[in-house]
Amino acid sequence: MSVGQPPRTDHYSYSVYADPAMAEAFDTLRFSGPIGRMIAETQEQVIASFLEPVSGRTILDVGTGTGRAALALAVRGARVTGVDASREMLAVAARRASGAGLDVTFAEGDAHALAFPDASFDAVVCLRVLMHTPDWRRSLAELCRVARERVVFDYPALSSAAAVQAVTRHVAHGLGVRVEAYRVFSRRSIDAALRTNGFRLRDRHRQFVLPIAFHKRLNSRPATERIESGLRSVGLTRRLGSPVTVVAERCAS
Repeated sequence: MSVGQPPRTDHYSYSVYADPAMAEAFDTLRFSGPIGRMIAETQEQVIASFLEPVSGRTILDVGTGTGRAALALAVRGARVTGVDASREMLAVAARRASGAGLDVTFAEGDAHALAFPDASFDAVVCLRVLMHTPDWRRSLAELCRVARERVVFDYPALSSAAAVQAVTRHVAHGLGVRVEAYRVFSRRSIDAALRTNGFRLRDRHRQFVLPIAFHKRLNSRPATERIESGLRSVGLTRRLGSPVTVVAERCAS
């Protein structure tokens, strides 16, 4: 898809999340249980550390979904705007923010063409989006364009167990099975795309060596922490850990 063309709204990343039932069930599907909560808590802590100081910063959350990251940043004092292509997900996010007494602005928007001027936010956050979006390079360029200082995003690594699952999902998708056939990324491709857009890597966090599905089946946070701590101690997390959350900063002009 070239830069001048509109995004493919027939792509599964639009249709799946436009389902009201999916919007209502999203947090339960992704972040329930001890491992789901562990994933959410760890990423919130990592994002906050990558953006310090958070309080008072203007932050755009692209692909905000049900607002998990947006609300976590608002609690820490950031002035947050969340955008998503799904009205149904945004409705859930707005309801959650209202229930928590948080002032977060939510608006419909597409990661391929953000309706904001250049450098209009101190930082931009984008979670679980680039792996699904039809044109990830165009989306990443948009994140960098509207960020004044930093961008934070995540991706499943090519050098991880997630790559095996990605292959099986692509095969299933090709056979007509309704499944989210996500992509995986190499460190080289991410670093090159950041350089193209005037950013450079500042830090990177890798989470699990073993598949998330394995840990969810195990269903024990203490067991997962022991296993992954052992793998980390022998250097495997640094090489094989996924998902990867990165923070990049704008290069000095």
